[in-house]
Amino acid sequence: MSRFDFHMRNDEPAETPWRPLDRTVWRWVRAHGGSRTLATLAAWASFADGAGDTALPLRGEGAGRHGLEPLERDALDALRGEPLVGDGAGATPFVLDAAGRLYLRRNYADELAVAALVHQRLRAGVPGTTSAAALDLLFHGERGAAVRRQREAVERVVGRRLFVLTGGPGTGKTTTVLRMLLMLQHQAAQALRIVVAAPTGKAAQRLLQSLRAGKQALRDHPHAPLPDDWQPLLERIPDTEALTLHRLLGYSPHSNRFTRNREHPLAADVVVVDEASMVDLGLLRALLEAVRPEATLILVGDADQLTSVAAGSVLMDLVGVLEDERSAALVRLEHSFRAEQALVALNGAVRAGDATALEAILGAQVLQQPVAGGASLRHAVEAWADALATLAIRPTLPDTRDERVAPAQASAALAALRALGGRQLLCALREGEFGALAVNALIEQRLKRCWNVPPERVWYPGRAVLITRNDYANRLFNGDVGLCLADADGRLRVWFESSGSDGLPGARSFSPGMLPAHEGAFAITIHKSQGSEYARVAVLLPPDPAHRILSRQLLYTGVSRARRVVELWAGEATLHAALARPIRRAGGLAERLADAAVDDAPRQLSLL
Repeated sequence: MSRFDFHMRNDEPAETPWRPLDRTVWRWVRAHGGSRTLATLAAWASFADGAGDTALPLRGEGAGRHGLEPLERDALDALRGEPLVGDGAGATPFVLDAAGRLYLRRNYADELAVAALVHQRLRAGVPGTTSAAALDLLFHGERGAAVRRQREAVERVVGRRLFVLTGGPGTGKTTTVLRMLLMLQHQAAQALRIVVAAPTGKAAQRLLQSLRAGKQALRDHPHAPLPDDWQPLLERIPDTEALTLHRLLGYSPHSNRFTRNREHPLAADVVVVDEASMVDLGLLRALLEAVRPEATLILVGDADQLTSVAAGSVLMDLVGVLEDERSAALVRLEHSFRAEQALVALNGAVRAGDATALEAILGAQVLQQPVAGGASLRHAVEAWADALATLAIRPTLPDTRDERVAPAQASAALAALRALGGRQLLCALREGEFGALAVNALIEQRLKRCWNVPPERVWYPGRAVLITRNDYANRLFNGDVGLCLADADGRLRVWFESSGSDGLPGARSFSPGMLPAHEGAFAITIHKSQGSEYARVAVLLPPDPAHRILSRQLLYTGVSRARRVVELWAGEATLHAALARPIRRAGGLAERLADAAVDDAPRQLSLL
């Protein structure tokens, strides 16, 4: 039980946007002797945590977020005197730091730990040496501007305990990682234990595909294939299994803890985490603690994408600080190898928030149509569904009971899954008329009419689903996309892309009733699309320019999923509003990372 006094209070504010959890925090504070002011601020801190902030600024820059009025200095001083509030040295549930930020204790502890562990890794690294000849071999003799940053990354990673590689779509992040791993293996005295991971199953699967393709490209280069003496090193680069971060760290949903930690670290010499923009503050702390101090951690991702769903913007903060310090532990790739230069220009315009540049790009590969709702929304969605219905996503598979045709089944299912990636509708929202759930329902209604499927039927050939909850037993993870297909006798199975024991891409299936929590995948949220790419993408934004969901990072993440064509389903005012609103999450991680005084953080951490 708490050591604080417990008294019930019934003076809870009514007109607030708080969630039930935030109101519970308010009641807890009041019941344990906290003032009404503290209870209100604590509830707002909980609300801010739900919105992605790691702290609630009460003074200075950022104060007034979420509609809360900044605190006067005397009110701030009074808050510091509350028994439930401390400066981080004690065991109080709330922390008010010197900058006037109010923390839930968990977030404060995570910030201190991450800053300390990052600095420890940066200081522990001893840059190694690489030969120009080895770099030339890995880059087939290329030394031009297009690969200059990639060569820098491969050269700099040697000897470091933390390295960050960032860049936009098409800049060659994964192929650079492959060469980095080869160079680390080449420089090592013995075979390295390498593991690769990503926040979601879909992102992990794409990482494997990219590594396989990269290895094959090194072997089959038409002019300068990788020499024979490097082939054993190439074989050691994993391409058969990429884990989700939760699987890598041994997450237990029953205890809400990770089994891998300081006491039980990962048995790996090199850990690569792709799509690191999706990693939240708490997960980064768990990762840093689980990677052995002498191992190399490589974080890869696009720092301009959406930040994590949970609290923090850790990759953005880390990249910003390392760039300010001109750290050799960071390389930003800028040259895009994509042929669709209109999409390269679009990504650049959105990343910069340049509305004029965006309008100049509109054409055959970047289309815009305002969608105001009602009939206009239905018309746009039905036209999209009609085109979707023409994709080869409903093949009839051989009899699923005949094991002799299992390879043919998997091959046909894999081809259908790849065809499904030809078109994807991305929604800024999940709920409401413009949300992914409602739009997916409209698409499914239209497809059922196109395919003569009874409207009440839930499962039918061609239905796409998105897994929304991890199922460790069946190795299905949040973000995995499945496709329902029928065999010659009409039996339905849901197929997912996978890797065989030989490392080659394949597909495996489940009966519909065996699936964990899932939802339709013809329209998904932009958040859920992270780590994926599609040939043609439509991005649906809510028409209200004042909608709080709109942001530059949201729009950038959506448009950067496309390889060939982007459709912007939004009016000019909505697009301009999104471009003008970069995400800036509140918290102190960037300051703590930049603060040289973090050297004494290990002493502070012992108190947490």
